Amino acid sequence: MTKILNMFIVACLTFMVYIIFTGSSSVYDLVTGFIVALIVGALFSNITLSNALKVLEPRRWYYLLRYAIRYFIIDETLAHVDVIKRILNPRMPVNPAIVKVPYNVETDYAKTCIACSITNTPGTVVVEIDENEKSFYIHWIDAKTLEPEKAREYISMVFEKYSRKIFD
Repeated sequence: MTKILNMFIVACLTFMVYIIFTGSSSVYDLVTGFIVALIVGALFSNITLSNALKVLEPRRWYYLLRYAIRYFIIDETLAHVDVIKRILNPRMPVNPAIVKVPYNVETDYAKTCIACSITNTPGTVVVEIDENEKSFYIHWIDAKTLEPEKAREYISMVFEKYSRKIFD
């Protein structure tokens, strides 16, 4: 029963993503999306989900929506403005460094979400994840500190807060 539920949820999520990215609701796209979703659900449900019931919790969807709005409207905008200022004003200081930033999440999905959020934000790039030390190594265009906990506050605390509520 769990395998069928996992397959169904992966197929539904795949279908939703397919329709959103195609931007079409034509019969051809709906049928194609349905077939692709069934195939993806059958092939990948056993490696994609370990607990399908987590996906059905409205609380997780609520935090996912809040995170997406915050990330795309606030965090991305502020980071882009900062990098644009540095490009347009050569006198603005650039203090690059690779900093160690600890994390406190458990699932691979949460770690991946945090790492992708950091990397997609201009001015920071995750260059390595050390799972033994539970730390990211991040190249930061303007390192305000080299102290791991302080760097965490600047770079990843918000991403971690939401990732834990969504995925852990």
